Amino acid sequence: MTSHLKLRAAGIAFAALLASGLAASAQDPVPAPAAPADPDKVVATVGGSPITALDLAIAQEDFAEELAKVPAPERPKAVLTVLIDIKMMAEAAAKDGLDKGDEFTHRLALLRERALRNEYFRVHIDQAVTEDQVKARYDAEIAKITPQDEIRASHILVETEDEAKAIIAELDKGADFATLAKEKSKDPGSGQMGGDLGFFAKGRMVPEFEQAAFALEVGKYTETPVKSQFGWHVIKLVDKRKQPMPPFEQVKEQVRQLVMGEAFSAAVKTLRDDTPVEILDDSLKPAAAPAEAPKP
Repeated sequence: MTSHLKLRAAGIAFAALLASGLAASAQDPVPAPAAPADPDKVVATVGGSPITALDLAIAQEDFAEELAKVPAPERPKAVLTVLIDIKMMAEAAAKDGLDKGDEFTHRLALLRERALRNEYFRVHIDQAVTEDQVKARYDAEIAKITPQDEIRASHILVETEDEAKAIIAELDKGADFATLAKEKSKDPGSGQMGGDLGFFAKGRMVPEFEQAAFALEVGKYTETPVKSQFGWHVIKLVDKRKQPMPPFEQVKEQVRQLVMGEAFSAAVKTLRDDTPVEILDDSLKPAAAPAEAPKP
């Protein structure tokens, strides 16, 4: 599937990008664009017909999905092998006159139109989206978002209320919360981290735990045990903050895809508005939109 077709499904809200975890996880760095391939550099010949460095680069792009499992250093060799096979079979097919049939002629016309569509996308959409446009869209969407309150909490999970009360008594005497969590907590994930659960917003924890945690002051712990479906908790509030927005560099490529998707949709609409289209086969016509109910 080509990149511009994928973009048709990319009209997602910027807030959804944040919700998907982009605000919390760094993205892989985007590789620098490769230098343009030399159309005059011949890398191989097949029956005297040349295969150029540009042919190789175009084929690597076209076969990107198939090449995904091939180690990067081996991809040029793999593509060259495919191109050699293609050229040999193409020349054999031409000698047999297979390029004269009606079906082949139509298939070739479709391939040409697909290639032209891809080139239109590359020139008028992909290359037309600037860094300034992407940054402006990022700034505009960030300005619309009201950051949620987040807290960072630690907890000690035990099986009984009496165990939780005993832990609170130790804390009252000055015991270290993290040390007790490592020794006594039944939560295998946070226990070895001193009970640390990291930052979270409302809606991430079970209601009983969340209500107690958000009610605390920073540095304080619950004075009575908190019961949930998992057992009995002693909770300490470590910090409060507003949910941080992802820096531009972290989500730049996702925002760029969003801008490109909208540019693609706009380009298609403009072309459709300017181009007469008549579908003659009734079975291929799109279903009519349901009629609106009459207004009272």
